[in-house]
Amino acid sequence: MTALILFWVIAIASLIATIKYKKPLLLTVPFAAMGFYLIIEIARVPMPFWETVQMIFEFR
Repeated sequence: MTALILFWVIAIASLIATIKYKKPLLLTVPFAAMGFYLIIEIARVPMPFWETVQMIFEFR
């Protein structure tokens, strides 16, 4: 739940900063934060990192 609130805060702050500073590149910040969170969650799995990534992409 904390992660969801944090992502909302990041998204809203990014939107406000984009409007204030007129830099649309700031809209990529929430996506980068989600990617960073994904890598952290993959690293928390008690398996080697590369095996975890392979297991995730082998699901069909």
